[in-house]
Amino acid sequence: MKRHWCAERATRAYVETVKAVKPRGFPTNASSELVAAMAAGSGARVILEAWAAGDGMGTTVALSIAGRHTGARHVCLVPDERAREEYEAGARTAGAGETAEVVVGEAEEVMASLPEVDFVVVDCRRKDFAKVLRFAKIGSRGAFLVGKNAGQRGFRWRGVVGSGTRIVRSAFLPAGKGMEIAQVVAGGGLAGHASGKSRWIKHVDHCTGEEHVFRR
Repeated sequence: MKRHWCAERATRAYVETVKAVKPRGFPTNASSELVAAMAAGSGARVILEAWAAGDGMGTTVALSIAGRHTGARHVCLVPDERAREEYEAGARTAGAGETAEVVVGEAEEVMASLPEVDFVVVDCRRKDFAKVLRFAKIGSRGAFLVGKNAGQRGFRWRGVVGSGTRIVRSAFLPAGKGMEIAQVVAGGGLAGHASGKSRWIKHVDHCTGEEHVFRR
């Protein structure tokens, strides 16, 4: 099944997220807004969030908003019961307390119990972040994989995705503390990455004048 991008839905989720995060004092580094736009615009049906203790609620709010626009199931994986309590308390305070199904457990076991996902956001500060990405089940529509707080990890997608997953395209964005983003489909190989080389691309937003640099 082909994935269709909906720019109007992405814009609505982006704007709604901006309005939601600023009054609550969440960091305004564009990472939450970007995640909301991507998840909503791509029509995500099953969203997986792998949360790390001590993180804020910006991404959770963004995914909650995107999920409302697409009717998605939102599942949050936390490492232990203490993190569950922290996450649920933070989500309630942020107004997103009833949107995510919170699951506690090891990444490999939890991934096996979940259905196919099409949008995954992993906090790279988690020790098991690579396992979450590797064991995620990719559906027939493919999926977007997002690694937040990735600036100090320096990982390559070929080292973390499963052998049955093919990378269509990937990029690093300097949003927040760095975001690694990849679009993947089920199937072997690394489309567009045969040479193992990457290049830097500069994009200027003509509406805001902001300059973005990312790697492909």
